Amino acid sequence: MTTSMAEKIWRHDRALVVAGLLSVVALSWAYLWSGAGTMEAMGDMLMPMRTGPWTLSQAIVMLVMWAVMMAAMMLPGAAPMILFYAMIARRRAAAHQPASLSAMFATGYVAVWAAFSVAAVALQFGLDKAALMSPMMELTSIVLAGAVMIAAGLYQWSPLKRACLRRCGSPLDFVLTHWRDGAGGAFVMGIEHGAYCVGCCWMLMLLLFVGGVMNLAWIAGLALFVLVEKLFPAGHWMDRGAGLVLMGWGLVTLMMGL
Repeated sequence: MTTSMAEKIWRHDRALVVAGLLSVVALSWAYLWSGAGTMEAMGDMLMPMRTGPWTLSQAIVMLVMWAVMMAAMMLPGAAPMILFYAMIARRRAAAHQPASLSAMFATGYVAVWAAFSVAAVALQFGLDKAALMSPMMELTSIVLAGAVMIAAGLYQWSPLKRACLRRCGSPLDFVLTHWRDGAGGAFVMGIEHGAYCVGCCWMLMLLLFVGGVMNLAWIAGLALFVLVEKLFPAGHWMDRGAGLVLMGWGLVTLMMGL
C-alpha cells in the first residue's frame, strides 16, 4: 500500500471517528438542552419522589439523565485518546476497521460512566429521602454543600487525582501500557481508560449536587474545566488552583451555614 493511499484511508477513518463522537456529544447536549431530563419537563413524574418511594420508571428516567449527562461532559475530553487509539489501531491491525474498534473503545469508556451514574442516582435517592435535595435537584443544606466543595478542593491536590489525571490525559502512555488487540481488547481498554477518568473527576461530578444536577450553566462549566484540565500541559497547575478556590469557597459557604 502506498503512503498516499494509507494517508487517504487514515483520513477517512479519522473522519468517521470524529463524526461519530460529534454526533453522540451533540445529541447528548441536545437532550439536556431540550429539557428532556429536567424538572420542568418531568415535573409531574418526578415530584412524587419528594413525598414517597421512587418507582422503577422514575429511577430509570434519572439514570438515563445521568448517563446522558456524563456522555455530554466527558466524551469531549476523551476524544484525543479515542482518535489516538484509532490511529494506532490502523497501524497495528489493518485487517480491522479502526472506526469500529474506536466505537468499542468509546462504548467501554461510556459504560464506566454509566456505572458511575448508577452510583450517582443511588446517592441522589438517599439525599432525596433525607430531604436534602430541592425540586431542582440541588443540595438544600448549606453546610453539606460547603463540605462537598471543600472535599472536592482537597481531592484536587491528592496523589490519586494526580495519578489518574496522568493516565487519562496521556494517550501515548496509556496505549503503551494498556494495549489489547481486537474488539474485545478495545472495549476493555475503554473501560480501563474510563476508570482512570472516573478516578480523576468523580469529586468534580459531585459538585453537580451543589450547583444543581440539571443546571446547564453549571454542567457546561464543569465540562469545560475537565476538558482544559486534560488537554492542556499547564492543566495540573489549573486544577490545583481550582482546588484552592473550591476550598476557600466551600469554607465561606460552610461558615454561612453554621
